[in-house]
Amino acid sequence: MRVVALSAGALAVLATAGGLAVLNGYDDRADEDSRAATLAGHRGMVEGTVWIANEGDDSLTAIDAATNRVVTTVAGVEGPHNVQASPDGASVWTVSGHDGYAAMLSAGSLDLHGVVPTGSAPAHVVVSPDGATAYTTNGADDTVSVIDASTMKATDTIKVGQGPHGLRPSPDGRWLVVANVADTTLSVIDTRTNQLVTDIVVGKAPAQVAFSPDGRFVYASLNGDDAVAKVDMATRQLVGTVAVGDGPIQTYVTGDNLYLLVANQGTEGSPGTTVSVIDTKTFTVTEIVETGQGAHGIVVDPSSRHAYVTNIYGDDVAVLDLQELEVVARIPVGDKPNGVSFSSLPNDAEGGNVTLDLPMDPEVSADEIEDGHEDGHEDGH
Repeated sequence: MRVVALSAGALAVLATAGGLAVLNGYDDRADEDSRAATLAGHRGMVEGTVWIANEGDDSLTAIDAATNRVVTTVAGVEGPHNVQASPDGASVWTVSGHDGYAAMLSAGSLDLHGVVPTGSAPAHVVVSPDGATAYTTNGADDTVSVIDASTMKATDTIKVGQGPHGLRPSPDGRWLVVANVADTTLSVIDTRTNQLVTDIVVGKAPAQVAFSPDGRFVYASLNGDDAVAKVDMATRQLVGTVAVGDGPIQTYVTGDNLYLLVANQGTEGSPGTTVSVIDTKTFTVTEIVETGQGAHGIVVDPSSRHAYVTNIYGDDVAVLDLQELEVVARIPVGDKPNGVSFSSLPNDAEGGNVTLDLPMDPEVSADEIEDGHEDGHEDGH
């Protein structure tokens, strides 16, 4: 194993021919204008939008994946812990951990499709592979809400383990696996019946899960053990664990199934600053990459070339080149960036900031919402 780290010297190394900026000293926020001017694209960037949930300032940030530039900031959701693009990239979901609802908006125009109440303190929202159903983990209720995406109505509530946090569907949509962070288990749900079929003991404080592309294995970050667990979905048995960095949170498997990426957040008093890169064939850590203060959320673009890592204590997003295994750009976003997701569609809303016009009654159908956000845009990024 080798450690890949940014230089500890200058704050920025600029490659002027390609406009590339690799920014170090990620706790220095004084020179925002200089940073914004040097966040040009890198080799192999793909078109699309990277969505960030900024839990600390009640906003979502939309980043142009082709240029690594912030194009829009969406305000109006109180305490968004997580954000999730639908499989077709056309819609974006988020949850309000403070107010207990899920909201869905158009990924392009930012029109609000609808809002639906969830259980108490929703943490994550995911969408089924066919886009028909959304699921939220309700951390204070120990439940998962099932939501019909077309009607924006909750259709079922499923009891799971203690403190459900991260969750993801299997690639075929057959199973939903929930990480119970106040417990030692993963809850496995049959999506055909919305029934809990088993709890799998994996270790202390599992925070998030990630499926292999073929659905054979699911991996879980063990925040309390500083490790990652590997589970065989056919037998529903723990295969093994591997040690990673301090306080691992989110996990993600690249689409080519080469790497399992694990964000090591640590704590606010002692932030983790790394992503552990695990070889999926050997289930061993082969690289440790310095990414930023409090590495938390991870998503990988559809080409498996770049990963995007939210740094919850650094208020920025690191762009990690998975061929070079180094950070190639750093993008300032909002306060306490948490969840992250990738939409294959570009954001075509006007520049600047948008404020969602959320209804007072959270259970409002799409037909009752006119354009979903306030007329006009504030000056912004």
